[in-house]
Amino acid sequence: MSNPEWVPVRKVMRTNVTHVDGRTSVFEALRIMKRVQATSLIVDKRHEHDEIGMLLFSDIAKQVIAKDRAPERVNVFEIMAKPVITVRPDMDIRYCARLFDKVGISHAPVLEHDDVIGIVSYYLLVLEGLPNLD
Repeated sequence: MSNPEWVPVRKVMRTNVTHVDGRTSVFEALRIMKRVQATSLIVDKRHEHDEIGMLLFSDIAKQVIAKDRAPERVNVFEIMAKPVITVRPDMDIRYCARLFDKVGISHAPVLEHDDVIGIVSYYLLVLEGLPNLD
């Protein structure tokens, strides 16, 4: 039996991460997401002892659209996930996928030395992590 190739999260993560302030309206966050073609945003810490947050398209669908709320009247901090589970860039993608499954998440910020250097998702784990898809 052969050992599967080790593929680190760093190899599959998206590195162009967009940050927003939690006081940003969901409407403005959607405009930003559309402009940068992202399905998730990192929500900055308010101070050094705070934690980062994360806003996903699914949060907007569940907390704004499904509840018939006006996106220009809802702030990101009202619907974001915080605190969020983070992963290391050298974590094997197999363990990352297991972690996602175990805790019920689909995206995670990638942290190195307390800085967000990327975002990883099931989508990226599958499409970028599996060999020989070309």
